[in-house]
Amino acid sequence: MTHAKNDHLTIPIDALRDALRRNKHKRARRILRTMHPAKVASLLETLDADQRIAAWHQIDKRFEHKVLAHLSPALQAQLTHETEAGVQGEVPDGLSGEQGEAPDGLSSEQTAADDDSGDSPETQLKLVLEALENGKLKHIAQLFNKLHPARIAGLLESLPASERAAAWGMLDHERTGKVLRYLHEGVRRRLAEEMELDDLVDAARGLEPDDLVDLIQELPPKLGREILFTLNRRERERVESLLSYDEDSAGGLMNPDHIAVRADIKVGTLLRYLRLLEDLPPNTDKFFIVDRDNRYQGIVRARRVLTTRPETTITELMETDFEPVQAEQPSEEIARRFEDHDLISVPVVDGEGHLLGRITVDDVVDVIREQAERSIMGMAGLHEETDMFAPVWASSRRRAVWLGINLLTAFLAAGVIGLFEATLEQVVALAVLMPIVASMGGIAGSQTLTLVIRGLATGQLGSGNTRILLLKEIGIGLLNGLLWALVVAALAVLWFGNWTIGTIIAAAILLNLLCAALAGVMIPMIMRKLRIDPALAGSVVLTTVTDVVGFFAFLGLATLILL
Repeated sequence: MTHAKNDHLTIPIDALRDALRRNKHKRARRILRTMHPAKVASLLETLDADQRIAAWHQIDKRFEHKVLAHLSPALQAQLTHETEAGVQGEVPDGLSGEQGEAPDGLSSEQTAADDDSGDSPETQLKLVLEALENGKLKHIAQLFNKLHPARIAGLLESLPASERAAAWGMLDHERTGKVLRYLHEGVRRRLAEEMELDDLVDAARGLEPDDLVDLIQELPPKLGREILFTLNRRERERVESLLSYDEDSAGGLMNPDHIAVRADIKVGTLLRYLRLLEDLPPNTDKFFIVDRDNRYQGIVRARRVLTTRPETTITELMETDFEPVQAEQPSEEIARRFEDHDLISVPVVDGEGHLLGRITVDDVVDVIREQAERSIMGMAGLHEETDMFAPVWASSRRRAVWLGINLLTAFLAAGVIGLFEATLEQVVALAVLMPIVASMGGIAGSQTLTLVIRGLATGQLGSGNTRILLLKEIGIGLLNGLLWALVVAALAVLWFGNWTIGTIIAAAILLNLLCAALAGVMIPMIMRKLRIDPALAGSVVLTTVTDVVGFFAFLGLATLILL
């Protein structure tokens, strides 16, 4: 019997040790969750001190007392002390992830409570890192249980890859899907790939359809298909219909969950129907009116339904001038409409006017954030590197391409300088002053470039007003060129005592600032027509233009005048 009992325990002990050794904390928790408390207690007694503490930190808090009841008094005291040590400076109960959680983001009350509590993201990150260093993983679980999923996502993104996996393993199984929703796509993809398939499927089922589509699109095709096959027929058809649209279109953004009604029913009928529902879809501020063929006809606002007499018909309340968006419409245009009209939701229709779903403000906020991050990261060639702790090889490969492009442009500028090698050999002062010309042009051009890119992104700049902006920027370039040309010329004369050199550099700066203004407007406009992101490549092209023009103007004038 003893031999059989030992054999019976060998499998879970070996599996648990392997999971702990490989930092597969979710697997360890699943193994422990399937075992009887008495068996868990017996297993803990067979482990050494470090393994016992590591395993104890994987036991669900709800079953701790049942396991403790089967342990010796000495082990009870040791493990109870581990639990009671806790995380110092816990987040107030008012920020509990389940009770205080707003379904679509942090509320203003929660944000204020965060600030008052003194538990800043830096403090929480420090607590997580200390818990990881000391092997106190249960303390991470205690902290995560108090935080909103968005804050948990922020903490996970602040951790290096290995520590992130360990912290991820301590997240409650029920909240995994909610946290996945807030992670950047690179981090979300890596964590999802490391999860057991069963855990990933359970987490995916807790996501809204549009968030589930985003996750499937980011995963390897095989893993995405596995998730699809686990869905029931109705859910799978809904997700597949969303997957058929481009991810940067209205169809890729929309959520099929909505409430559609007929125009001929009464308000009282609609209210009775709403009371039969378990819950309303998030951000339901309006109901959509459709005909018998599900063609969109208009909207009725929820506030009107709640404040109108029950016998009033929907026809009397509906608004027929609220325009839907087409499923193929680009996400940038949709984000602009939400921003301009302060919308919470809009209906999405197909080419024949059939209602497909709706887009809500939380998804549009994600679009706006991604566009802003893409612009900022793209200007440095890091448009895909949203994960600060991405693997070294992957990050090096991405940056190497950008460095190579810059090297080519640098050789182009160097080639222009090489054309005037004889001039530089005879007039050393030119080599000293030459960088000033290129630098002034680069700064002036980047100011114009940034302004134009912003105008394109917000829709304020188009073919109709480009000429007006171009003339304005040339005027600015002329005034600034005259001002700083005189300043630099005076300094050059004082430095080298040569009026000719002062005149040459003044003319070169004026020409380069005018060229920078022209290039700053035209480069992003041309790139837009070529379907190239100006934020990604605009700065490189602009720098090349201002360097080449600045060096050529300065050294060319010097060659003509001095030699």
